[in-house]
Amino acid sequence: MEYKIYENEEIRNMFTALGVSIEDKDGEKVLNIDKLRYHKIVIMCDADVDGSHISTLIMTFFFRYMRPLVEQGYVYIAAPPLYQVRKGKNFVYCWNDEERKRAIETYSNGKDDSSIKVQRYKGLGEMNAEQLWETTMDPNTRILRQVTISDALEADRIFSMLMGDDVPPRRQFIEDNARYANIDA
Repeated sequence: MEYKIYENEEIRNMFTALGVSIEDKDGEKVLNIDKLRYHKIVIMCDADVDGSHISTLIMTFFFRYMRPLVEQGYVYIAAPPLYQVRKGKNFVYCWNDEERKRAIETYSNGKDDSSIKVQRYKGLGEMNAEQLWETTMDPNTRILRQVTISDALEADRIFSMLMGDDVPPRRQFIEDNARYANIDA
């Protein structure tokens, strides 16, 4: 394991914020989570391919250096919507293109209706505080996907490919799988 990462100030700050530490056991660095402050660590990124890439980078860090947090079920990914479809004062959030199409059909009753407005969220920063709260942060309405490891060997292979120096396979994998990933499985 590469120990230089633990010298990084941002990494040390994250460890401090989470209440975890690195201990040396039998010459090997081991994560101590006995004083973990949070039992739900939520990764929240944009709902597009770039956000999926950032989520992948963060999950890779957790997998490589904080695996016990993943293994014990403490890591989650928030699922913000891609769209808001509105007609007058009525609106619905949509997490994919199929939901957006159904919402437009529902509001239009199958007729061409120019009063239907579709807002595409290019990122979390395009939502106002109320929208972000009700779609992504409110424990009563948000969608969280728990990150699990069902096959550590395969996960290690994929993370190595995703984090390696060969960019085209990584980009292709993310583009092919970002929308379809079943993170709960």
